[in-house]
Amino acid sequence: MNAPHPHTSPAEGRITCEAQGHVLLIGIDRPAKRNGFTPAMLRALADAYTRLDDDPTLRVGVLHAHGEHFTAGLDLPSFAPLMQRGEYAVPHGLVDPLNLGDAGWRRRTKPLVVAVKGITYTLGIELMLAADIVVAADNGRFSQLEVKRGIMATGGATLRMAERAGLGNALLHLLTGDEFDSAEALRLHFVQRVVPAGTELTEALRIAHTIAQQAPLAVVATRLNALKAVEHGPMAAVAEFDAVQQRLANSEDAKEGVASFVAKRAAVFTGR
Repeated sequence: MNAPHPHTSPAEGRITCEAQGHVLLIGIDRPAKRNGFTPAMLRALADAYTRLDDDPTLRVGVLHAHGEHFTAGLDLPSFAPLMQRGEYAVPHGLVDPLNLGDAGWRRRTKPLVVAVKGITYTLGIELMLAADIVVAADNGRFSQLEVKRGIMATGGATLRMAERAGLGNALLHLLTGDEFDSAEALRLHFVQRVVPAGTELTEALRIAHTIAQQAPLAVVATRLNALKAVEHGPMAAVAEFDAVQQRLANSEDAKEGVASFVAKRAAVFTGR
């Protein structure tokens, strides 16, 4: 069922949630304003990410958008007062949709696939770079245009664009605020797959449901170890190998993995 955040209104926009088996479909819903984010929407998105992490029946999230565009980014008039006060729309204790690791906010542990289309500006790029796998429609239009508004991208673009594409490629787009297409986003490793417009959500869901069929504990551990390697270096990730593998090897899912291999059948994992 669709469940908008209780404090949102049509003018503020909303975030919809729909559980499809082990997958949580999360929708950005303010198409009349090209899905421009208000503070209430960002708070509601954090609530949805927190639900994904806390609900043991959910294994993967899929972020998408209603209407023709992913998002035009922040609705600056509604966010300006927060920026001027140095405040964040997401309260402490929730999962931060930008996954930056700031003190007081939780980091997502479960995987997230994103389907983008049409306009994907500023916050939209930062949300997709904070996720794990991005499927883009071939009509994508991307821009990290904060420099055109007299502000800096502080949702992770300055970190993740350089990490994915190299410093020169990142600065080309960060400092000009230009618009680039899905082919360029793929070249720069900002997205992982480009598909015909109208099929991006179907492909994102296919990927998510495939991930959801795997052993949940192993999926989370693998994701977190890869993230640690990127953020803290390879040796920090290697240092966790033995302890993590021992924990996984003693799980019910590992026993099921062996049993399904011997019986030559598909494994049925429970996340225990």
